Amino acid sequence: MALMLRNRAALLLLMFNIFLVFTGIGLVVPIMPTYMNTLHIGGSVVGLLTATFSVSQLICSPIGGRISDRLGRKRVIIIGMAIFAVSEFLFGLANAPWLLFVSRILGGIGAALIMPAVMAYTADITTDEERAKGMGFINAAITTGFIIGPGIGGFLAEFGIRVPFFAAGIAALISGVVTLLVLPESLSVERRAEIAAANVGKRDSLFKQLITSYRTPYFLSLIIVFVSAFGLANYETVFGLFVDHKFGFTARDIAIIITFGSIAGAVVQATIFGWLLNRFGEQRVISICLAAAAIFVLMTLFVHEYWLIVTVTFIVFLSIDILRPAIGTQISRRAGEQQGFAAGLNSAYSSLGNIAGPIVAGSLFDVNINYPYVSAAIVLFLCFLLVLGVGRSDQKRAEKLTGTQSVEHS
Repeated sequence: MALMLRNRAALLLLMFNIFLVFTGIGLVVPIMPTYMNTLHIGGSVVGLLTATFSVSQLICSPIGGRISDRLGRKRVIIIGMAIFAVSEFLFGLANAPWLLFVSRILGGIGAALIMPAVMAYTADITTDEERAKGMGFINAAITTGFIIGPGIGGFLAEFGIRVPFFAAGIAALISGVVTLLVLPESLSVERRAEIAAANVGKRDSLFKQLITSYRTPYFLSLIIVFVSAFGLANYETVFGLFVDHKFGFTARDIAIIITFGSIAGAVVQATIFGWLLNRFGEQRVISICLAAAAIFVLMTLFVHEYWLIVTVTFIVFLSIDILRPAIGTQISRRAGEQQGFAAGLNSAYSSLGNIAGPIVAGSLFDVNINYPYVSAAIVLFLCFLLVLGVGRSDQKRAEKLTGTQSVEHS
């Protein structure tokens, strides 16, 4: 009983840590238009800042996982929280673009240390039966951080444009100290030695995993992950800049719209998402979400009244929030016994899209503020056509397999 209570308390602290990280990531969304004006930077720099975080996290995540196996989960989480706090303080203090880039690099490193260690800690303290539930709690904390991060950022920005980042840095430091004093280590020294011995000669590089991913039965789904992430990142990266430049929206306005759309998506995920997939299948849900996202991203260019902007944006974010877990579910069902490997590739392809999308969006924004949305709509529509092609291919494969089995039984 005591062990169960201790594990629950540890899980709550882990959830708080990961929640802080993703809240800190979301803080920047409604505030970037003001930062652009303050530091005299263009959309291309904003896109590069977003991509820099993703690149840093992508490169360092495998390293963070291995370090947590060697040093223990607790130490890595504390180090990650400290680095994340420094990145938030630096972003708040920045008076030159290069400091923003240093801040985003440190933020990516911090996230890359914290996330694998938190996931591994959760696996350490849960049984096979409890693991899915534990991981669900961690993912709920991530989603909640994403949802309310922009809202908190927009609210705190009323007291000063740099206040949200100082608040996030202070919260991360406090959480790191509480983790140091309260959280027990989940991985014994003996277990660390066993893991190190078992992993000798089994460390494929991320590059090698990506190169060989074409052999997997879900490779086309991975391509869809990349293309959809690229198109969606085009939209999300410049959303705050677009409505600020075109409609004069404040940080508070931007925060309200993003938070409203994200909460709706979370409610759908928590209530009818499973029913949607069971009723219509992943392929149809993904197709509909991509088509809706493409159409309403394009519609953003033609609406002007506030309630229409809110409605169109709401539908785009709702489509995104349903699309992402639907693609993940599809890959998981095709992965068979390679669930961990497939999840890693899903994350890697998504990160690559999140790197390329903001760079392209930022560059196009500097040419014409409408171009990123035209680009996003085209890419999402092409991804919609790709999904239809994959669906037909899967159907032919299934029909061929069924025909083969019928011959064998006759």
